[in-house]
Amino acid sequence: MNPFIEELKWRGLYADMMPGTDEQLNKEMTTAYIGFDPTADSLHIGSLIPIKVLAHFQQHGHKPIALVGGATGMIGDPSGKSTERNALDEETLNHYVSCLKTQLSKFLNFDGTESNSAELVNNYDWMKEFSFLQFIRDIGKNITVNYMMAKESVKKRITGEGGAEGMSFTEFTYQLLQGYDFLHLYKEKNVKLQMGGSDQWGNITTGTELIRRKAKGEAFALTVPLITKADGSKFGKSESGENYWLDPKRTSPYKFYQFWVNSTDADAERFVKFYTFLSKEEIENLIAEHQAAPHERKLQKKLAEEVTIWVHNREEYEKAVKASEILFGRSTAEDLVNLDEATFLEVFEGVPQKEIAKSEVVGSNVIDLISEKSGFLKSKGEARRELSGNAISINKDKVNDTFEVAEKDLIDGKFLLLQKGKKNYFIVKAV
Repeated sequence: MNPFIEELKWRGLYADMMPGTDEQLNKEMTTAYIGFDPTADSLHIGSLIPIKVLAHFQQHGHKPIALVGGATGMIGDPSGKSTERNALDEETLNHYVSCLKTQLSKFLNFDGTESNSAELVNNYDWMKEFSFLQFIRDIGKNITVNYMMAKESVKKRITGEGGAEGMSFTEFTYQLLQGYDFLHLYKEKNVKLQMGGSDQWGNITTGTELIRRKAKGEAFALTVPLITKADGSKFGKSESGENYWLDPKRTSPYKFYQFWVNSTDADAERFVKFYTFLSKEEIENLIAEHQAAPHERKLQKKLAEEVTIWVHNREEYEKAVKASEILFGRSTAEDLVNLDEATFLEVFEGVPQKEIAKSEVVGSNVIDLISEKSGFLKSKGEARRELSGNAISINKDKVNDTFEVAEKDLIDGKFLLLQKGKKNYFIVKAV
C-alpha cells in the first residue's frame, strides 16, 4: 500500500478512493488539491482535517494545492446542507479569500525551491472571465442531468429528505463548477487527485468524469471521513453552537486549548491520531500511559499541547496552560496580572462583576473595597471578620486589613479578582 494512504488509514482518516489512486501515488510525485470555501474571515477546527491531510501529503513527497473558492463561494456547496447559503457581496468575499490565504500559508511549506512546495489558488481567477454561454457550451454538454441528479447531495435536497428545502438552479450547478476546477487544474498544473470530506465524493467524481470526457485523461479521488465525537454528536462546536475558530481574535488560544483538554477519554484516543503529527509508536505509548492512569489526563494534555502549538504557537500554548491553572490554584499572582482582558474574562466567565471608577479603586483600603464599594461582602463588619480569618484573596494572594490597591495590581490595567475561600469569586472593573 502507498505510504500516504497507509498513514491515513492507521490514523482513521481514510474513507474511500477511486481504483488506481494508490498506484498513481506510487508511480510519481503527484499533485493534489483540496478546496476551502470562504464563508468567513477565518477557518475553524472543522478545517483542520483537510489541512492536515494536505500536510501529510506533502510530508510524503507529493505536491499539495489549497484552493480557496472565491468563485464557488459565491454559490455555496449543497453537500450536507438542508438550506441554501446566503450570497456574499464581492468585497466581503474578497476579504474572506485574503484572510483564508494568509491562514493556510501557516500550515504548509510554500518554499518555492522545493519541487513539491505547496501552492494557493483561487478559482475566481479562472472563472471570472468565463461567460455563462461559454460554460454551458464547453462544459455543461459533457455531463448529463441524469448523472448530476444521481448524486446523493442532490437527491436529498430535491426529495426534501431530512427537512431539506429543495435546491435552486444555482446550487445545482455547484458540482459542475467544482468539476471544472479539477479539469482546469488538471490541464494547467497537472493535478491528478482531488481530496476532501466523504460528503464531497459526488462533486469530486464529477471532476474526474469531466477530465475523462473533456481531456481524455485519468484523474483520481480520495475522501476522508467526516469527524464526529465518539457519542455521535457534532464535532467542533460549543454547547451554545458556536464554532471554534483558528483566528485568535475569534477564539482565544485559551478557549481553543480548553476545547482539546476537555475531550472525553474516548474522543482523545481518536483525536490524538487525527489532529497531531505524533508517530504511531508515540501515540500507542501515550494511550497506554493514559489507560494506566486516566485521572492524570496525559492524553488530553498532550493533544491540547500539540494542536494549540500547531495552530497558534508555543508561547500562546504556555499562556493558555497558565490561565488554565489559575482556577486550580497552581499559578502565581504574576501569571494572573499578566493575562489579557479576553482571556481573563473567559477564565472567570459568569463571575459577577462591578464597575468602579479607577480613582475609587487605586489607593482604596481593602475593607472599603470589598464591602461598601463593590458589594462583594455585605458590610465592613463582615469584611473585617473574613480578613482576620485569612479568608480573603485579591488576585489569588491572601491579604490582611492593611492592604491597599496599587496600579500594578490591576489585571490588564483594569481588573481586580476578589476571592473569599476557595470558590467565591468577584470581579472589580476599574473604569
